[in-house]
Amino acid sequence: MKAVLLALNKPYGVLSQFTPEPGSAWKTLAGFGLPANVYPLGRLDADSEGLLLLSDEPGLNTRLLDPKQAHRREYWVQVEGLPADATLTQLEHGVTIGDYRTLPARARRLEPAPAVPPREPPVRFRKTVPDAWIALELVEGKNRQVRRMTAAVGHPTLRLLRVRIGDFRLGELAPGRWRELTATERAAVFGR
Repeated sequence: MKAVLLALNKPYGVLSQFTPEPGSAWKTLAGFGLPANVYPLGRLDADSEGLLLLSDEPGLNTRLLDPKQAHRREYWVQVEGLPADATLTQLEHGVTIGDYRTLPARARRLEPAPAVPPREPPVRFRKTVPDAWIALELVEGKNRQVRRMTAAVGHPTLRLLRVRIGDFRLGELAPGRWRELTATERAAVFGR
């Protein structure tokens, strides 16, 4: 039987698991009609959106998630305030979150702001506080790392979307939709 690798555009409000948390109002992956026996490769928090890979192939988690593999992931982050060049440099060199210093990353402004589907519920809007979009490329994925990094430099995250893993981009896949990757797309996930 052929192993599958799927891309899902995970919407806001969905846990990266099939079993509900007791007492949680968040939805799960069980409602998306995914094939039996697939599991998420990594996770996105319920309040994060975007590219989530799923597979039934053993060992892919290690190939994708072990920091020693330096597997790139890109996030588009809507932040509160307008980050200065020095702030982006700080993110690139690594920031301390708790007792951990993040590995070097890539950070850049997204100008103009990316065209992304609306979110339900919408992100809070404040007339007196501007917001901006930045792209962060990481090779690690600690718990809530992107949110903790932007908060550490004074720009709390308002919205977070993962848009790329390796060289595979989410593209036009609509929120809540999934599809199987082609052989070429699978190679792109692993940067080959």
